[in-house]
Parts: sequence; C-alpha cells; structure tokens
Amino acid sequence: QVQLVESGGGLVQTGDSLRLSCVASGSIFSSAAPGWFRQAPGKEREFVAAITRSGGFAYYGDSVKGRFSISRDNAKNTVYLQMNRLKPDDTAVYFCALTLREGVPGQLPNMYHYWGQGTQVTVSS
Repeated sequence: QVQLVESGGGLVQTGDSLRLSCVASGSIFSSAAPGWFRQAPGKEREFVAAITRSGGFAYYGDSVKGRFSISRDNAKNTVYLQMNRLKPDDTAVYFCALTLREGVPGQLPNMYHYWGQGTQVTVSS
C-alpha cells in the first residue's frame, strides 16, 4: 500500500512563497513519476506540475509556469513544489500523486494511481 502525505500549506499574502512537500511510503517512489494537482472550490482538479522518474524533466501547467518549480529526492521518497510569487488565484487544495505510466507524466488526474489527502494553500490579496 502506498501512502502520500502532503505538508507545507498555509495562509500567505500575494507575492509570498511556499514550499510543499509530499512523502511517499513504500518502495515504488523511485520507479514512479510524481505530480502536483490543485482544486479550488467549484472547479475541476487542475494539473500543476509533474516530474519524470529520473528528475531530469519537469512539466508545468500554463498558469504556474515561471513561478512554480517541482523537484524530487528519491533518497527521501519526497517530491517538492516550490511556489513563488503566489497570487489569490493559486488558492486551492494541493494534491500530490504518483503515476506508474511509462513515458512523459500525464496531465490528467485519471493517469495517476496514488493520491495524497491534500494540503490547503490560501493566498490573500
């Protein structure tokens, strides 16, 4: 059984930074590609970022490009999401997920096999 536990969310002001962490239990982390999604009230779950198994390539949603950065530490079974220049539109519950699919990590939630419970990020104006 794989469990993902996110941390690092909170209440910040516009322009601030936050770093989210997601720790995976079990032994599959190094052979999986992790991603981050977010969901605001009344909206669909949105792709934020994903990173390949090797950590060599990262992919971002258009709304966060240039502001957010995803990274991974296989020794710690952890994936990070560094969020800079936060805006009120970034307010959402942020979820980490793992996909076992080969190739480029997908941007659709149904491509991911394991999910965390989410951490709330609120950006005030």
